[in-house]
Amino acid sequence: MSTVTAPTSTSSTAAAAAPASSGSSLATTSAADMQDRFLKLLVAQLSNQDPMNPMDNAQLTSQIAQINTVTGIEKLNTTLGSMSTQSSTMQRLQASAVVGKNVLTEGNILSYSSDGKTAMGALNLDAPATEVTVKVMNAAGQVIDVKSLGPQAAGQHDIRLDATGYPSSEELTFSVTATNKGADVGSKALMYDSVVSVNTTGTDLSLNLSRNGNKPYSAIYSIL
Repeated sequence: MSTVTAPTSTSSTAAAAAPASSGSSLATTSAADMQDRFLKLLVAQLSNQDPMNPMDNAQLTSQIAQINTVTGIEKLNTTLGSMSTQSSTMQRLQASAVVGKNVLTEGNILSYSSDGKTAMGALNLDAPATEVTVKVMNAAGQVIDVKSLGPQAAGQHDIRLDATGYPSSEELTFSVTATNKGADVGSKALMYDSVVSVNTTGTDLSLNLSRNGNKPYSAIYSIL
C-alpha cells in the first residue's frame, strides 16, 4: 500500500494544492491542470485521512467551491475575449454599410438645399440656452450674416438660413454661440457630409468624409 502522508486540515490541503514557492507557475497553469492536481491531492487526502479525525464536510465543500471559482473565472475570461472579438467584427461590418450615405457630423461647413436658396447645418447644446446665435463666414473668415435662433432646449437642432445674397462660389462656414442668462452654454457646430470610405486600421473606427476629412465614428450624430 502507498505511504502517502495525508494532510489533516483545510489549511494543509490548500498548502499542498498551492505551495507558496509555486506562485509564478500557477499563473501560467491552465485551470484544467489546476483542477486535475487538486482532485489528485483531494483523493490522496481522503484515502489516507485519520479515521479518528476525518475531514469535515464543510471544509471539503469549501475547497471544491474554491477550485470551481478558479476554473469558472478562466472560462469567463475566454468567453469575454471571444465576445469582444465578435463585437469588433460586427462594428466594422456595420460601419462599412454607411459608405455612400449622408451623415450629420461635427464640423462647420454649410450645405445648400437643391435650389440653393437655403443654407443648412445643425448644432448640439449641452444644456438649455436662452439665446443661440449663428454667425456665417466667407472663405476669408469675414462675418457676412448673423442669425439669432432665440431660446433653445438642450440637444440637437437644425439650422436653416436664407442663403439669398450668399456668395455661391465660396465654401461658407458658421459658428455657434449659446448662453443661458449670460452664462456660456457648451455647443457644437454640426454639418452635413457624405461617407467616402471606412478606416478600420487600429482599434478605433473612423470615417473618411467627402468634405470634412477623417472623423472618428463616435463623431457621427446621425446617418441620413
